[in-house]
Amino acid sequence: MDIRVKRLASLLVHYSVELKKGELIRIQGEAVALPIIKAVYEEALKVGAFPYVQIRVPGCEELMLKHGSDEQLSFINPMTRLEAEKMDAFISFWGTENTKYLSGVNPQRQAFQRKAMRPVIQKLFARMGNRSLKWCGTQFPTLADAQDAEMSLTDYEDFVYGAGHVDTSDPVKHWLTVKKEQERLVKILDRIDQLHVRSDDTDLKMRVKGRRWISCHGTENFPDGEIFTGPIENSVEGHIRFSYPAVYAGREVNDVRLSLKRGKVVKEEASKNLHYLTSMLDMDKGARFVGEFAIGTNYEIQRFSRNTLFDEKIGGTCHMAVGASIPESGGKNKSSLHWDMVCDLRKGSEIVADGKTIYRNGKFTI
Repeated sequence: MDIRVKRLASLLVHYSVELKKGELIRIQGEAVALPIIKAVYEEALKVGAFPYVQIRVPGCEELMLKHGSDEQLSFINPMTRLEAEKMDAFISFWGTENTKYLSGVNPQRQAFQRKAMRPVIQKLFARMGNRSLKWCGTQFPTLADAQDAEMSLTDYEDFVYGAGHVDTSDPVKHWLTVKKEQERLVKILDRIDQLHVRSDDTDLKMRVKGRRWISCHGTENFPDGEIFTGPIENSVEGHIRFSYPAVYAGREVNDVRLSLKRGKVVKEEASKNLHYLTSMLDMDKGARFVGEFAIGTNYEIQRFSRNTLFDEKIGGTCHMAVGASIPESGGKNKSSLHWDMVCDLRKGSEIVADGKTIYRNGKFTI
């Protein structure tokens, strides 16, 4: 086994979710991720926790979305509810044999099913916010994901593990350093009211007074590297053009441009898969509002990989999520959707806070 797999398993169990003796943990992923699933399972046993494994079968999800009745699509399995209420920790692995397995599914059926899951999603968000549920999601390198990123599998493995500093002898030390610096920035940002983001094809204003900025340093996503908040829901005004394709549930939407008034997307444009974008934005009444604004701070990630886990962390970018707010930020928007889209700020861009430039060309100036 690649030594980096064992290092990642140890980091996830001991640092990311801080698993304790007697806690219940669900380890989830596709069969292709079995090496890391087994490594985490073993580490959880050593801690004295009670792990169980849930293997995702993409083909079954496809079958349900294509052939399930409305009753079946909206049914929430009692075990799913029980997990949301009782588990102490989740570790989820993203890595698949086919990243496009839902490409032939009607997007309106995807939206219908996602909307039905809203009570569970809200429960999970609330428990993650108060840390009664410890959760971390990460990537296991697969051929399909490497192909999406236009890399060989070997190069993609180096990319994935390098982004998390798992290829070093002490990755936790690195993430504790990230935590210290980002918490410094958070203290400054928490005093800000008005934000103004300017770059080519982007002119966006929002208010964030009273909302919390959250430092992400490897405890909920891994790899990590971002600072985010939940803007005041009716305050976002202007337009933004996202530099990279927006990827959600296996679908790619190119050249996304959003116009917003009083916090709501009033016009959406795209050069590819506009219908899918519109279907997701019409999922429910909260889907067209902004739930999150964030700044990517992981400068080990400098290339687009068609994987939001990495792309939203690219050092020198910002991203905005339409849909649900993350409750710990103080955001109040509710939706079954949470779709992050990334905008490059590394050239000819700035962020102005209460009239003062705090960020220019991909770097904080404070």
